[in-house]
Amino acid sequence: MKLAFIGMGNMASALAGGFLRAGKLRRDEIVAFDPNTAGLAAKAAEFGFLTAKTAADAARDADAVLIACKPYQVEAALHSLSGVLGGKALLSIALGWDHARYRALLPDDVRVQFIMPNTPALVGSGVFLFEETNTLLPAERAALLDLFGALGTVMTLPTAQMGIGGAISGCGPAFVDLMIEAYADAAVLYGVSRDTALRLVSATIEGSAKLQKETGKNPEVLKDMVCSPGGSTIRGVTALEKAGFRAACISSIEAIMKTHN
Repeated sequence: MKLAFIGMGNMASALAGGFLRAGKLRRDEIVAFDPNTAGLAAKAAEFGFLTAKTAADAARDADAVLIACKPYQVEAALHSLSGVLGGKALLSIALGWDHARYRALLPDDVRVQFIMPNTPALVGSGVFLFEETNTLLPAERAALLDLFGALGTVMTLPTAQMGIGGAISGCGPAFVDLMIEAYADAAVLYGVSRDTALRLVSATIEGSAKLQKETGKNPEVLKDMVCSPGGSTIRGVTALEKAGFRAACISSIEAIMKTHN
């Protein structure tokens, strides 16, 4: 598969570099265009993909075109691609540009798939939400699921759930970062160096998430495995409950969802 990137920001370069490192695509199978020519050249030199002088040049010989520019730039990008998208798959990671929005602007022979990535894709641990509504060919979609799966976890959600899914996976890293910072502060308060504190907290969160993911056990069960009667952990859990920890987590997502209603 030859993949053209329209836009080469941090997320796009993480994807391009990840596909190359994973051996999913060769150097000559990725071509990119970005109006920031200096930045594009620097990333091409770093990751090893090809570049094009225009969006149309990038897309002309590609099998699939990935729209990775800012949401407000999408319509202009589509205009620059008119005449070269026919018969191709169009993928998009532009926030808010779902299947229906593209379908209203594109001819029927352009196949569309909306994908929501998140920042951990930068280290090969991303979450990629594929909108269930799409017009990809079955074999084409299977190949793309495999391609993105090399960089993390791929999930398919109905269109109506892409908003909440994106709130969790897209905004969630910031909430986890806030928790990492807070627990690292607690460790520093008790004499641990900042670097050690951050490593300690991040490794604890990573291990806990992996344990839940691989065992499939309810977090309540895993929590109870650590909470011995009258012990330290249940005292800490009680303090979190009194502070409204779980309610605050839910409220953070409610605040995001209210902005979309």
